Amino acid sequence: METVGLNREARRLPLKSVAPEALRLLAAPRPPLMGVTMDRPRILGVLNVTPDSFSDGRPGESVAAAVERGLEMAASGADFIDVGGESTRPGSDPLEPAAEQDRVLPVIEGLKKAGLSAPISIDTRNAATARAAFEAGAAMLNDVSALTHDEESLGTVVEFGGAVCLMHAQGDPKTMQDAPRYRNVLIEVYDWLESRVAVCVKAGVPRGRIVVDPGIGFGKTLAHNLTLIGGLAAFHGLGCAVMLGASRKAFIGRLTGVENAADRVAGSIGAALAGAGRGAHVFRVHDVAQTRQALDVWRAAAWFDGDDE
Repeated sequence: METVGLNREARRLPLKSVAPEALRLLAAPRPPLMGVTMDRPRILGVLNVTPDSFSDGRPGESVAAAVERGLEMAASGADFIDVGGESTRPGSDPLEPAAEQDRVLPVIEGLKKAGLSAPISIDTRNAATARAAFEAGAAMLNDVSALTHDEESLGTVVEFGGAVCLMHAQGDPKTMQDAPRYRNVLIEVYDWLESRVAVCVKAGVPRGRIVVDPGIGFGKTLAHNLTLIGGLAAFHGLGCAVMLGASRKAFIGRLTGVENAADRVAGSIGAALAGAGRGAHVFRVHDVAQTRQALDVWRAAAWFDGDDE
């Protein structure tokens, strides 16, 4: 086992010298998340109901159309549906919680009324929106600020017994891509997420209800993003499910020259497969059917034992 730190060189240690608790956090199977087992790659389908999302904004879309998109995602292989009403693309301005709720609550209610069986996640930084979403039937808070934007968010998760996804971001969406800097991006992101997990555990949220996300594209350069994807396995040491959200993001365009975000499907699948090889549990994606097919083939090939029955 290799250990690293900001102020020391990496060194390899024999497993027997590693604390049992550290090994348990690293290697123990993750419990079901919102009732969904973590024994295979799981997909969190992105259902943005924003007019200004970086890749799939839909000005004027009706609630019925958004609900239908969510149902189609579930039918195509999404294990969870992530409903978001505030764009957090680089350079975006904040949205008032009331306006955010006007966008997301009818969609969550519509999905539940339509009989959606996949658990719903609410993508928000605002505790008031999270509360209303939990009351409407959401089961997880996906917070790009890892519960730091609104001091009431943690208490809301505890009160409703919900799951929570803690994502790392350097800065806020308006300024996060203004020359982001790190001494060592992998160590700094890990340490920060470790501190946020500790806050949640202390408040009564078990690790089995916590997902960690290194925040690809949120205050990171191309090199930072590639380092985090390459080092994704390190985050298993936090003892939580690990999520990769790389779908359609700008770093794929930088690597491939594809400017239109909606045309980055193949690159997004490539990123997902890189994450799968490093043990990611959940993949937040826009293109559900294509990613589901790729991950299923990857899993079959990676774990094939020679029995074709």
